[in-house]
Amino acid sequence: MSAFSAADHAHMARALRLAERGAYTTQPNPRVGCVIAHGAETVGEGFHARAGEPHAEVFALREAGERARGASAYVTLEPCAHFGRTPPCADALIAAGVARVVSASEDPNPKVAGGGFAKLRAAGVVVETGLMRDAARELNRGFFARIERGRPWVRVKLAMSLDGRTALANGKSQWITGAAARADVQRWRARSSAILTGADTARADDPRLTVRMEKTGSESFLQKKEFDPVFQPLRVVLDARLDALKANAHLLDGSAPTLVVHAEHAQPRGAGYANAELAGAPVRDGRLDLAAVLELLAARGINELQVEAGPTLCGALFAQGLVDELLLYIAPLLLGDMARPLLNLPSIAEISAGRQLRVVDQRRIGEDWRVLLRA
Repeated sequence: MSAFSAADHAHMARALRLAERGAYTTQPNPRVGCVIAHGAETVGEGFHARAGEPHAEVFALREAGERARGASAYVTLEPCAHFGRTPPCADALIAAGVARVVSASEDPNPKVAGGGFAKLRAAGVVVETGLMRDAARELNRGFFARIERGRPWVRVKLAMSLDGRTALANGKSQWITGAAARADVQRWRARSSAILTGADTARADDPRLTVRMEKTGSESFLQKKEFDPVFQPLRVVLDARLDALKANAHLLDGSAPTLVVHAEHAQPRGAGYANAELAGAPVRDGRLDLAAVLELLAARGINELQVEAGPTLCGALFAQGLVDELLLYIAPLLLGDMARPLLNLPSIAEISAGRQLRVVDQRRIGEDWRVLLRA
């Protein structure tokens, strides 16, 4: 790998910040940013906003114009070399006369996978890779998870009291956390391709599982210009017997795309599920096969999956090693030992057998605390 200069690092850092602007809108595509520069001088920049619209390189080239000739292009992901919804970005860079392309990461998509680099090099463009690769992969962790391992990045969102309880013994849980924490959840929903819940939660709580505008101080998150309020993540309900949802359930109101995953031979009763798409999945040990469900979602282009469910489904995902990230909100509240637990997990005989998580981030949100942990 080349020895990258301070200017190289600065331009790639800017490209990564540009890519983040598509965090809420690009799915199923990756978030990509591009900077075109002569030395330390930036002459063009852009980012990918939505699937079907031009890629980051195209916007940057438009801004650079003739000054793209002989310049270096800094791209957070390998330029594409195939015709999809848009023409190949590698061709656009070559046609513009770019002399050098610095890419943070290769594209794992089999349709690209080195093809963009090969096309650029064949045209005489200098290609250097690996600059800030870890940051680029982190930005698109869902995309890489889906392509490389065939399942989405799975984030479990839970809220608990100080004594590790998520609901009263009678099931009531609204609200453990405060308004600021609930508004913060909207950001995580908005960056998700899909939000998943189980039959028990759907039946008991009648959730909406949509991204909703909530005031946080003087500005509403959804009024920020980089967020497209038209997009709603896919709502996914695990309803093996197709009997969890009433006809007037919020999840069947048509306000957002909804997928109900059921046992392969289950049949809906009546027309209650008319506003939802149905998909069969195999059953294992009397329950829907969660690994198969995740594969099904990956095949539908789901990059990041946020799970908002009860202790049984969340516990099963942890027990099967299918969780990548735990988004945990902790309220300064005590609910007592009769309240419901955070997770239903198999008992263990030794502390050393406990599942170790790694804290990635922790911060105060209003009166509550948010901790982000990785498995």
